[in-house]
Amino acid sequence: MPNIDHNTPRIRFTKVGNQKLRTAVWKGTDKGAGKRTPMLFFNGIGANLEIAQAFADKFTGRDIITFDMPGIGGSPDPTVPYRPWWAAKAAKQILLENGYNKVDVLGVSWGGGMAQQFAFQYPNMTERLVLCATAPGVTMVPGDIRAISKMGSPKRYKDREFLKQHFETLYGDGPDGAGMFAEHMMAPSLKGYWFQLLCMIGWSSLPLLPFLKMPTLIIAGDRDHIVPLANAKILRFMIKDSRLHEFEDAGHLFLLTKRDESVHIIRDFFNEPEVELPPRKERKLKKLRAKPATA
Repeated sequence: MPNIDHNTPRIRFTKVGNQKLRTAVWKGTDKGAGKRTPMLFFNGIGANLEIAQAFADKFTGRDIITFDMPGIGGSPDPTVPYRPWWAAKAAKQILLENGYNKVDVLGVSWGGGMAQQFAFQYPNMTERLVLCATAPGVTMVPGDIRAISKMGSPKRYKDREFLKQHFETLYGDGPDGAGMFAEHMMAPSLKGYWFQLLCMIGWSSLPLLPFLKMPTLIIAGDRDHIVPLANAKILRFMIKDSRLHEFEDAGHLFLLTKRDESVHIIRDFFNEPEVELPPRKERKLKKLRAKPATA
């Protein structure tokens, strides 16, 4: 049975070159003179845009924009390999088509790399930067081999029992987080997942980081098995106007498993009060049909 969400996004498709991308915009509730800066959200590897729903339900004061990468969620498979600069360019086009010229940028895990690339590529569009559970690309301190060895396949998105069984080994979060992660997840295609992995081969943000001048918040969990805390300290050292928040007893998915605390930390960084979601008629978030996995 479909889940009922109070803050349902507007879904549409955007064509970037020959690639169609499914996009989502959650409309913020602060419509006064001091309307808040919209937020561009880059998701983790293999993660469809619905996974951002839990965050959007709490961070209701501003518009939030995200999209499915090629072969992920509702976006068709990629036709050719792509690089981080292309993902940043695609994000820019999506923002401009929706009327956004300036955004705060938040990236999670793999999406943190895209967020760094976007901030470097389009500094005039980036107000502030939030990097969650991420690293400076291939020049990272590697994670636990038990977790990394399972990242080469999207099996955790296809097999919920596998996800539940290996959740703590993979992410470092408690096993109760598996249900929260699985609530909105949809299996990516094999081609889409592998092209996301290929996208990062040879890419490092270390040469770019000294050029990032916008205020930056870095958040990392001390139990992250995929991206160890040391990577956040590298980012903190390399980005001049940055601060680091170390989450105690938190793994890779703290944005979900410690959602309320995460939102409070980010909202404090933005120096903005909470805005409650006004009463509205409940609408069902339409579920996608699973796509066949294609190599």
